[in-house]
Amino acid sequence: QVQLVESGGGLVQAGGSLRLSCATSRRTYGNYAMGWFRRAPGKEREFVAAISWNDINKYYADSVKGRFTISRDNAKNTVYLQMNSLKFEDTAVYYCAGELTGSYYATTSWRSWGQGTQVTVSS
Repeated sequence: QVQLVESGGGLVQAGGSLRLSCATSRRTYGNYAMGWFRRAPGKEREFVAAISWNDINKYYADSVKGRFTISRDNAKNTVYLQMNSLKFEDTAVYYCAGELTGSYYATTSWRSWGQGTQVTVSS
Protein backbone atom coordinates (compact mmCIF):
# COMPACT_ATOMS: atom_id res chain seq x y z
CA GLN A 1 0.00 0.00 0.00
CA VAL A 2 1.28 3.47 -0.92
CA GLN A 3 1.71 5.94 1.94
CA LEU A 4 1.64 9.69 1.15
CA VAL A 5 2.97 12.46 3.39
CA GLU A 6 2.48 16.15 2.53
CA SER A 7 4.60 19.01 3.79
CA GLY A 8 5.32 22.65 3.00
CA GLY A 9 2.09 24.33 4.00
CA GLY A 10 1.97 27.47 6.09
CA LEU A 11 0.87 31.06 6.34
CA VAL A 12 1.74 33.41 3.49
CA GLN A 13 0.66 36.86 2.34
CA ALA A 14 -1.32 37.28 -0.85
CA GLY A 15 1.03 37.38 -3.81
CA GLY A 16 3.54 35.13 -2.10
CA SER A 17 4.68 31.60 -2.89
CA LEU A 18 4.84 28.17 -1.30
CA ARG A 19 6.03 24.77 -2.48
CA LEU A 20 4.24 21.69 -1.27
CA SER A 21 5.88 18.28 -1.25
CA CYS A 22 4.36 14.82 -1.18
CA ALA A 23 6.66 11.93 -0.36
CA THR A 24 5.78 8.27 -0.65
CA SER A 25 7.03 5.49 1.60
CA ARG A 26 7.53 2.96 -1.19
CA ARG A 27 10.93 1.31 -1.33
CA THR A 28 10.53 -0.24 -4.75
CA TYR A 29 10.64 1.93 -7.84
CA GLY A 30 7.57 2.16 -10.06
CA ASN A 31 5.68 4.50 -12.38
CA TYR A 32 2.60 6.22 -11.00
CA ALA A 33 0.33 9.19 -11.56
CA MET A 34 0.01 11.72 -8.75
CA GLY A 35 -2.45 14.49 -7.96
CA TRP A 36 -3.19 17.42 -5.71
CA PHE A 37 -6.60 18.32 -4.32
CA ARG A 38 -7.74 20.89 -1.79
CA ARG A 39 -10.61 21.53 0.58
CA ALA A 40 -11.43 25.13 1.41
CA PRO A 41 -13.47 26.06 4.49
CA GLY A 42 -17.11 25.17 3.97
CA LYS A 43 -16.47 23.53 0.59
CA GLU A 44 -15.96 20.02 -0.72
CA ARG A 45 -12.64 18.66 -1.90
CA GLU A 46 -11.72 19.90 -5.37
CA PHE A 47 -9.15 19.06 -8.02
CA VAL A 48 -6.04 21.25 -8.21
CA ALA A 49 -3.43 19.52 -10.39
CA ALA A 50 -2.23 16.13 -11.58
CA ILE A 51 0.74 14.63 -13.39
CA SER A 52 1.00 11.45 -15.45
CA TRP A 53 3.34 8.57 -14.69
CA ASN A 54 5.76 9.55 -17.47
CA ASP A 55 5.96 13.25 -16.48
CA ILE A 56 4.64 14.26 -19.91
CA ASN A 57 1.03 15.20 -19.19
CA LYS A 58 0.06 17.78 -16.60
CA TYR A 59 -3.42 18.96 -15.71
CA TYR A 60 -4.59 22.00 -13.78
CA ALA A 61 -7.81 23.46 -12.49
CA ASP A 62 -8.71 26.71 -14.24
CA SER A 63 -8.49 28.56 -10.94
CA VAL A 64 -4.77 27.78 -10.55
CA LYS A 65 -3.54 27.51 -14.14
CA GLY A 66 -0.64 29.86 -14.78
CA ARG A 67 0.09 30.21 -11.07
CA PHE A 68 0.68 26.63 -9.87
CA THR A 69 3.11 24.08 -11.30
CA ILE A 70 3.12 20.36 -10.58
CA SER A 71 6.31 18.34 -10.95
CA ARG A 72 7.76 15.05 -9.84
CA ASP A 73 11.04 13.42 -8.97
CA ASN A 74 10.67 9.68 -9.39
CA ALA A 75 14.11 9.02 -7.95
CA LYS A 76 12.83 10.47 -4.67
CA ASN A 77 9.26 9.19 -5.05
CA THR A 78 8.12 12.76 -4.48
CA VAL A 79 5.66 15.10 -6.19
CA TYR A 80 5.70 18.87 -5.79
CA LEU A 81 3.22 21.70 -6.15
CA GLN A 82 4.83 25.10 -6.66
CA MET A 83 2.27 27.77 -5.82
CA ASN A 84 2.96 31.34 -6.94
CA SER A 85 0.88 34.51 -6.84
CA LEU A 86 -1.20 33.06 -4.05
CA LYS A 87 -4.66 34.47 -3.46
CA PHE A 88 -6.88 34.49 -0.41
CA GLU A 89 -9.19 32.00 -2.12
CA ASP A 90 -6.31 29.50 -2.30
CA THR A 91 -6.64 29.04 1.45
CA ALA A 92 -7.40 25.36 2.02
CA VAL A 93 -6.09 22.06 3.24
CA TYR A 94 -4.11 20.53 0.39
CA TYR A 95 -4.06 16.77 -0.12
CA CYS A 96 -1.76 14.57 -2.13
CA ALA A 97 -3.39 11.69 -4.02
CA GLY A 98 -2.06 8.50 -5.57
CA GLU A 99 -3.12 5.19 -7.11
CA LEU A 100 -5.21 6.62 -9.93
CA THR A 101 -8.01 4.35 -11.18
CA GLY A 102 -9.87 6.70 -13.55
CA SER A 103 -10.16 10.40 -14.33
CA TYR A 104 -7.43 12.68 -13.00
CA TYR A 105 -10.08 15.24 -12.03
CA ALA A 106 -12.33 13.06 -9.88
CA THR A 107 -11.76 12.63 -6.17
CA THR A 108 -13.21 9.13 -6.34
CA SER A 109 -10.60 8.04 -8.90
CA TRP A 110 -7.76 8.13 -6.39
CA ARG A 111 -7.24 5.32 -3.91
CA SER A 112 -4.54 6.76 -1.64
CA TRP A 113 -4.50 10.09 0.20
CA GLY A 114 -2.15 11.98 2.44
CA GLN A 115 -3.15 13.60 5.72
CA GLY A 116 -3.26 17.11 4.25
CA THR A 117 -1.26 20.27 4.82
CA GLN A 118 -2.79 23.65 5.65
CA VAL A 119 -2.19 26.61 3.35
CA THR A 120 -3.42 29.95 4.64
CA VAL A 121 -3.18 33.08 2.50
CA SER A 122 -3.69 36.41 4.23
CA SER A 123 -4.86 39.52 2.43
